Amino acid sequence: MTDATATDLSKDAAATAAVALVEPGMRLGLGTGSTAVIFVRRLAQRAAAEGLALRCAATSKATAQLAASLGLRVEELDDIGWLDLTIDGADEVDPDLNLIKGGGAAHLREKIVAMASDRMVVIADQGKVVDRLGQFHLPVEVIPFGWQTTRKLITRALDALDLGQRPVLLRQRDNKPLLTDEGNLILDLALEAIPDPQALADRLSRIAGVVEHGLFLNICHVAIIGRPDGSVVELQREDFE
Repeated sequence: MTDATATDLSKDAAATAAVALVEPGMRLGLGTGSTAVIFVRRLAQRAAAEGLALRCAATSKATAQLAASLGLRVEELDDIGWLDLTIDGADEVDPDLNLIKGGGAAHLREKIVAMASDRMVVIADQGKVVDRLGQFHLPVEVIPFGWQTTRKLITRALDALDLGQRPVLLRQRDNKPLLTDEGNLILDLALEAIPDPQALADRLSRIAGVVEHGLFLNICHVAIIGRPDGSVVELQREDFE
């Protein structure tokens, strides 16, 4: 079994386990990313087979288009009002269920949807579980106006937290700056490690021009980690407030 095959099987195991959490009549938040895509497909299969009446809010245009094409009812978050459950992927998950998200450039909408939910469940493969956040580049969504100045302010914030002279990279696609669904830019922070995620989150949130960062702290309730053999491990924060 190749590493890629093992990862795909792990993602499918996590997504399948998450589908079992869905109850008839639920208001669901649908995540973005490769594992979330599997979840949406599995969810649509179950909804069609059982005739589930679900109301879904998507965290990206891509997820909305996929879900609608598979027959799921997709609505605007404000029209639904509040969600029972959001199921989404993550780029990193630490032992306290803090996350880095935004590899798919959707972390702004993902955080809004997650925080408008009674529960957030993360689905991932074992490779996303880390002892400490930061190996994955931390995405920061910024408005286009004055973005280079915003990048300088981010660099100063990193220096103030003794995180060193780390690259702050403008994310590109097809040799052009990538634009989010909101028309913003993404700056990726190559930090290697984040000793104090809360301190960094607070600093980034105070910078003018920063729309949202990819640190999801004290938001995730449960993480379902898939294994290649089809089994899963469920991680839960007992002290969640």
